[in-house]
Amino acid sequence: MSNSNLPEVITPSPEIEPASATPVADAAPSFIAPQPTNDDSETESFGSVFAQYEAEHGGRKKQATEDGPRQLQGTVVAVTAEAAYLDIGLKIEGMLPLTGTTGEPLKVGDKFPVSIKGRDPETGYYTLSRMKIAQPTDWSALERAFADQSTVVGTVTGVVKGGLTVDIGVRAFMPGSRSGARDAAEMEKLVGQEIVCRILKLDTAEEDVVVDRRAVTEEEARVAKDRRYAEVREGDVVSGEVRSLTDYGAFIDLGGVDGLLHVSDIAWARITAPSDVLSVGQQVEAKVLKIDSEKRRISLGMKQLLPHPWDGIKDKYRLGDRVHGTVTRTMDFGAFVELEPGIEGLVHVSEMSWIKKVRKPSDLVKPGDTVEVVILGIQEGEKRMSLGIKQALGDPWADVAQRFPVGLQIEGPITSMMKFGAFVELAEGVEGMIHVSEIDPDKRINTPHDVFRVGQVVKAQVIGVAADKRQIKLSVKQMIPTGLDEYLAEHKEGDRVTGRLLDESERARVELGEGIFATCRLTVAPVTETPVSAPAADLSSLSAMLNARWKTGTPSSTPKTKAPAPAAVEAPRAGQIRGFRIVHLDPAKKTIELELA
Repeated sequence: MSNSNLPEVITPSPEIEPASATPVADAAPSFIAPQPTNDDSETESFGSVFAQYEAEHGGRKKQATEDGPRQLQGTVVAVTAEAAYLDIGLKIEGMLPLTGTTGEPLKVGDKFPVSIKGRDPETGYYTLSRMKIAQPTDWSALERAFADQSTVVGTVTGVVKGGLTVDIGVRAFMPGSRSGARDAAEMEKLVGQEIVCRILKLDTAEEDVVVDRRAVTEEEARVAKDRRYAEVREGDVVSGEVRSLTDYGAFIDLGGVDGLLHVSDIAWARITAPSDVLSVGQQVEAKVLKIDSEKRRISLGMKQLLPHPWDGIKDKYRLGDRVHGTVTRTMDFGAFVELEPGIEGLVHVSEMSWIKKVRKPSDLVKPGDTVEVVILGIQEGEKRMSLGIKQALGDPWADVAQRFPVGLQIEGPITSMMKFGAFVELAEGVEGMIHVSEIDPDKRINTPHDVFRVGQVVKAQVIGVAADKRQIKLSVKQMIPTGLDEYLAEHKEGDRVTGRLLDESERARVELGEGIFATCRLTVAPVTETPVSAPAADLSSLSAMLNARWKTGTPSSTPKTKAPAPAAVEAPRAGQIRGFRIVHLDPAKKTIELELA
């Protein structure tokens, strides 16, 4: 850590080293694996262990140090995010961690008493504390510290069975469970360090002293946590380090107190897991969203430091725009599509396809798919957007009346069948239906399954179009030639034909053959003369006679009987067989118009 106000020399000066530091020759013997325990009531047994150690290794009473008082007056010369640096009257400044301060934030020029806890081996700065720390010089000083439960400073000299030895002016024992170390490796690192501890047991007669470091560190942490809770305010922008990650968020160390950064508050874009964007140890900035004083919880947000993506949304997107997006998730009612980080729209299941009814959006799209959509609606206040996939594809029914006019013959595969008819694909997204009554001209069909199968390619004729209802009616039987089709193909306007008059209306119907009918406008006025009786016609041979005449152009050889010519024009009447002349043929509408010949 660099600071222009701090000296560059970090090598400790020999003249200010504590005189009471234990020489290397007096260090504890070789390492013995500690046996930590969490039971604070076992100090007696630890004391016994230490007494045994003293007896085996010839423990000797340390002389009190003569360094003088460790309580010094300090002046703040620099402040960083982690620590304050103080001039304490020595060649090297002291470093006061902010986690160990209380009250108002420190600023340059502040003066207050501090105690030296030790020295940082990496930077060389003295580590300071605002707590009053005694430096015992004799047994009476130890007794006062024990009675007042005040803290004392000491140096860890070695690792022994069950804990550590500490020089606090006399040799003391610190159980492993009270060292604050989590394992043997951390205990080993404490050797040679100055620590602040509290006396748990003091027996001057037996020179049995047991000390506790964990209680002091926990108290410092508690003080730091209370200070941070007192300092933090809702709306503050704070810096911290990612301490741990979970499925629902990240815990951020704000300097003695943790804040929860929920996964939904990390970014405006949807994030599946915090580990996708954060890592343990990463430094982040966040905004304090809420402080729960009762539960002592701090809620943080990172996205709140960024502009909201919905600000000015109408300047970026308009109704009818075609845009691309990524499917983020699917629900039963539709799929959410992200157009940009923080801006999502919903494609309802009904807006996915023109071709078929989509029951599950996951049948058509899946998370991660890139799709083209059309903006159907924007609700800026609710931050909602309605999108459509099928609109981006174009409505195939928009010009269906021009593409499939009535009378057009088509060919296509059968896509599905119902009891009342079969559906035929005419183009992508366009289907027509062949009703069961339009399948066969000669026989009754009960169900299309009797004639067709799904996938079969059929030919049909368009007989009706209702684009607004998205319906096209088809017919197969219209494609099968009939007697009328042959009759229309073999005759032309002006041809003379023979037929039977079926009624006497103004537009009378005339039967020209089996299943072949025409219309004739009757304009001949009836006569008053009594017609000559003619022999009755052989009606059983009428159809054969008519067919033979319009097919060959000559009268049938049977019957042989020749009717005598009437004395005058006979008035038309039903059942009469007469000659007619074709005045109009319409093959498309399959109609024939006649006049009396």
